[in-house]
Order: sequence, then C-alpha cells, then structure tokens
Amino acid sequence: MVTVELKGIHTVKAKGNTYYYAWRGGPRLDGEPGTTAFMASYNEAIASRAEPESGRFRSIVTHYKATEFKKLADSTKRVWTPWIDRISAHFGDLSIAQFNRTDKIRPRIRQWRGQYSDTPRSADTGMQVLSRILSHGVDPMGKLSSNPAEGIKHLYSSDRSEIIWTDADIAQVKAECSDEVKWVIDLAAHTGLRIGDLLKLSWSHVGADAIITSTGKSKNKRQAIIPRYDALNEILDRIPKRSPVVLTSTKKKPWKQDGFNTMFWRAKDKTNMLERDLHFHDLRGTAATKFYIAGLSIRVIAEIMAWEEETVEKIIRRYVGRNSATKEMIRQLNEARQKS
Repeated sequence: MVTVELKGIHTVKAKGNTYYYAWRGGPRLDGEPGTTAFMASYNEAIASRAEPESGRFRSIVTHYKATEFKKLADSTKRVWTPWIDRISAHFGDLSIAQFNRTDKIRPRIRQWRGQYSDTPRSADTGMQVLSRILSHGVDPMGKLSSNPAEGIKHLYSSDRSEIIWTDADIAQVKAECSDEVKWVIDLAAHTGLRIGDLLKLSWSHVGADAIITSTGKSKNKRQAIIPRYDALNEILDRIPKRSPVVLTSTKKKPWKQDGFNTMFWRAKDKTNMLERDLHFHDLRGTAATKFYIAGLSIRVIAEIMAWEEETVEKIIRRYVGRNSATKEMIRQLNEARQKS
C-alpha cells in the first residue's frame, strides 16, 4: 500500500476512540487513514474549502469569514454565523460587479431584508452582518467601490433621543482604539456633529471662537455654530495638524467613512460593547450634556443640535442631574423676568 501524507489533518482522541478531521474545525472524515472512504471524504472536504470564483460575491464572504470574522468575540460569532450562511446562499452567486451598481442592488438588498420583516430586530442584525461583509469588500479587499447597504434604514425603530454615551461608556470603547479613532469619538462627543460632517471638518472651519461648518443632512443649507468651550479646546489641542482635514487615519490621510466604521466597530467588539444599544450617532446626546455643563442654555443647545428644546431638557434631566436642570430653569425664568 502506498502511504500518502496528508497535510493539515486534525486528530482528536476521546473515550478510547480516534477521530480525524480535514483541518482543525473542519469536517470529520470517514473511515481510517489510507482507506478509499477516508481519501474520498478528505478530497471532498478540500474541494468544498477551495476559494470560490473571484468574480462572485461569495468570494468576498469567504475572505471575510477567513480573516476578519475570526477576530470576533465568540458570542458575536454564534449570532452572526447563521446570517453569514443566509447571505452567502442568497447573494453568493451574484457577480461583484452587480454590487457596484448601487441603484440596482439596493432594491435587492431591501427585498432580502423584507423576508425577515416579521422580526425587525433580527432583520436589522442581518443587515448589520451584510453591511460588515460589504465594507470588507471595500477595504481591505478593494473589490467594491462603496458599501451599497450604507444608509438603508433599520426596520426596528425606537426613540433614541434620550440615549447617550456616558463618560464611562466612552472610556470603555476607547480602551481598544488607536489615537486616530479616539479623536473622532472625542470630537463627536464635544461637537454633536454627525459622522459625515465630522470626517469632512477642515481646520479652516475652526475659528478663534467657534467651529462653523455647513451640515450634510441639510444639503449644506444649515450651518452648525459650535462655541469653542474649554473641554472642546482641549480635544482640538490634542489633534495634530497633518492635513487640511482635522481628522485623519493612522495613514495620516482623511478618513473614508467605511474605514472609520470598521475601526469603530472593531473597538466595540473588542470591548464587548456590540450587544449594547449604543450607536455612534448617540454621541450627539453626549455632546448636548457637555454643552450644558459648559454653561450653554437649553435654547442655544437646541439650536446647535437642531432639536426641540423639550428633547434637550429630557437629556439634561436624565444625565446631568435634576438639580442642575432645575437651576438652569430658574436662571432662564429670572432672565425672562428681568427683560419684562
């Protein structure tokens, strides 16, 4: 008999028996080494593991699962694995080129999400997984020009107006961040700017007394005017001027939003915060509390955030303290009395 050495075979001994697997974590092989059944099952396993056609979306899924996915926490893997399988089964045979035609692929993505509309929170998890895979196709793979799932709204809706990141939350996520990611988080928590506006913020927008910049959500029709209070100045002083743009990546170049989203998501995963109901957008509420502590009135904060004063008051009462909020109301009433 000719003995063929097979590389990567994983052997497990349990209760007096020996089991063979095609590789660690791979499928169990039939029969004993050297037998026809053993070789057949080994060859089948290796064939199924072979990288799919490079032009198909399944190749991106496979690459993601073999690289970035392995770095996730075990709890995240358990939840995400079934979704990865569903995504591969539904979209795997499509060409990568189809995902670069955003106007064509977005309706198909929404249609797929609609299959799970009876359980909106679960459907949103599926969209989160798909978005992560698509972002992986953008960077590091470079096979997609953009993430076509970006901007598709969640099915599950809740009132997030009173949800904020506390200082303890921010400290936790920053424990696994590069300085470059920390600067984005800190600036968001001290300006209330949305991520798209933050990453486009230029040093030319930073004046002597305030940051003045047009906002993308208003199609540049509205300007955000953020006074340069002490805590905000401390953040700005820590950020090196590497580029005309304030915030840069570790490559010392302006961030791409997909790239930042990936790094922020990784930090949340490493600090066991993925299961927490905290979005980057919730840092806007954090900024509102910092504006208040810095001495801005509720009316001014509402103008900066483009919120109703009632929304700001709810956040202040909940996170700054009822006594402080009451004092602010008394101050406003006294000011109104003096003017009358």
